[in-house]
Amino acid sequence: MLSFKNTTTEILNSGIDTVVLSVGATEQFGPYLPMHLDTLIAELYADAFGRELNAYVLPTIPFNTSEEHANFKGTVTISPNILTAMLEEVIINLGRQGFKKFLVCTGHGGSYWEGAFVKNINYKYPQIILISANHNNYIAWEEAVETAGLQGLNEMHGGLLSVCTAMWLCPELVKTNSMGSDIPSENRLYADYLGWDKLTQDGCWGKFEEGSYSHEELAEKGKLFWNTFIKKRTEGLKQILEEGYRLKTQA
Repeated sequence: MLSFKNTTTEILNSGIDTVVLSVGATEQFGPYLPMHLDTLIAELYADAFGRELNAYVLPTIPFNTSEEHANFKGTVTISPNILTAMLEEVIINLGRQGFKKFLVCTGHGGSYWEGAFVKNINYKYPQIILISANHNNYIAWEEAVETAGLQGLNEMHGGLLSVCTAMWLCPELVKTNSMGSDIPSENRLYADYLGWDKLTQDGCWGKFEEGSYSHEELAEKGKLFWNTFIKKRTEGLKQILEEGYRLKTQA
């Protein structure tokens, strides 16, 4: 694996023809967690997928389609048209240099543009392939929840799992105050239509109660969850990419 921290000579001599594009986010995670958690998660994906695919890993883009959080001060949201246009420009540029295989991964659960983008790029550019790592998400989630001891987790954003994640990745930035509340199930009907300032108490779609676990326990649960989840999503990725490229470009 190489990255943007390597030299152009090293990248040229490596023979690498695969690129990992990762997208995080800058968005609210409730009143007490930092806004770059999705970017940290995307960086974990990029590193794991880059190693599995022996790829050239680009820097993670820290902005995403975060409209549901946009009324919370500090959140940055950009339109899917702008984001996908930029990613397409990157792919075109690197394709001209001889890169042929691309993977896109996102740390933000609201990246609904991803699937449509993958389909569109593959349709437009027959000489390359673009995939995502979503082939076994459900299995990976179930296994990660069980491994981390988070069974029964009822969270979309900004609850116990988010605190565990932050306590593992950036504990110095975490304020472990109680936050979140029980969200009426009927509010899920409107989660993609309204800002979460209208649907949640404090931006959290989930709940964390201070004192439920020690700081060390929270960090360990975050580590176990994400290591398990990412490992499971990585399984089979190289085969999918290589076979997909072969099928797409065969005469």
